[in-house]
Amino acid sequence: MIYDFLNLISGVVDMPWWGYVVVTLIFTHITIASITIYLHRHSAHRALELHPIPSHFFRCWLWLTTGMVTKEWTAIHRKHHAKCETVNDPHSPVIYGIKKVLAEGSELYRAEAKNQETLKRYGYGTPDDWMERNVYTKHSVKGVALMMIINVILFGPIGITIWAVQMMWAPIFAAGIINGVGHYWGYRNFQAEDASTNIVPWGILIGGEELHNNHHAYATSARLSNKWYEFDIGWLYIRILEMMGLAKVKKIAPKLRIDKEKTQCDSDTLQAVIAHRYEVLAKYSKSLKEIFAKEMVHLKETAAQCEIDNSTLKRWVLADSKTLQEHEREKLSQVLSNAKTLDKVYTMREELVEIWQRSTASTEELVKKLEDWCRRAEESGIEALRVFSQRLRCYA
Repeated sequence: MIYDFLNLISGVVDMPWWGYVVVTLIFTHITIASITIYLHRHSAHRALELHPIPSHFFRCWLWLTTGMVTKEWTAIHRKHHAKCETVNDPHSPVIYGIKKVLAEGSELYRAEAKNQETLKRYGYGTPDDWMERNVYTKHSVKGVALMMIINVILFGPIGITIWAVQMMWAPIFAAGIINGVGHYWGYRNFQAEDASTNIVPWGILIGGEELHNNHHAYATSARLSNKWYEFDIGWLYIRILEMMGLAKVKKIAPKLRIDKEKTQCDSDTLQAVIAHRYEVLAKYSKSLKEIFAKEMVHLKETAAQCEIDNSTLKRWVLADSKTLQEHEREKLSQVLSNAKTLDKVYTMREELVEIWQRSTASTEELVKKLEDWCRRAEESGIEALRVFSQRLRCYA
């Protein structure tokens, strides 16, 4: 009966079929842009400031198209970073499994949104004006209902289909793809302390959020692209807003500077190594992979005795030792005892990580530790370590 009634009415806007497709894509893209620019980079990470005009537009649009509450989304995302890949992470595929996060990402979000402790601890600094209290938060469901009415008035019965796609877009791409695939499959520029990955180097469909590993390496950066071949369309929109005086970027990821004249570590070297620690680890891991491939011939028999397959052993070697279980560390140590070169490279990586984790040490002490590490690396007789160390000394 409802559809019979809808067939009797026609929308204000009449377009060919492809016009409705274009409108749907535009609407959903605005939703994604609102999530990445307003909720993610502005509200959760304070990477940029927004003028009230775009800020209120994004809030209103998200109320209409998702029903998401700024404080809830912000708190949940901040908790995700604080507790990443642990049992307290609201939506980690490492904990819940990739299938659950992909299929039930929005359900995990709604469940965590009911946790008042999460909202109180991580939801600070979010809007608390009259509109937020009396409209966006109090009547979050009414926004999506109003969107359906607007779509029907504009486009007629096809408006319900457009509305349905709008309602599915954020749960699938934001809650599912980013939270799921973005911690499960893809490439990594940085050896971050979690499983984050870049899904593809061209961040268009999901507003730049495809570059998830870059984001976890530099969470407070307003720009998610890092390499020359990566594109972040969300950053393009932010730059346009900034040129219009409607946004102000507060922070972007630092660019590594190399001074080839440097031959000794100093405080600048230390600061650069700490600032680029995830990139340092990524480059080091690349050296590890090459050595691992050469040593694997000697490791097969020992690995088999310890009941470890090649892929598991490789993952353990490249992982931060603190992320491994005690029995995994014991087995890895047993295998590495039969590979002198690989054991040396693995041990020295752990020692390098300890340098920037020594929060109580003075700058002078850390510089000495770093210089000592470089000296030992260059005297190790391992070519990959010597080359890596000499480049590390050039950090400026």
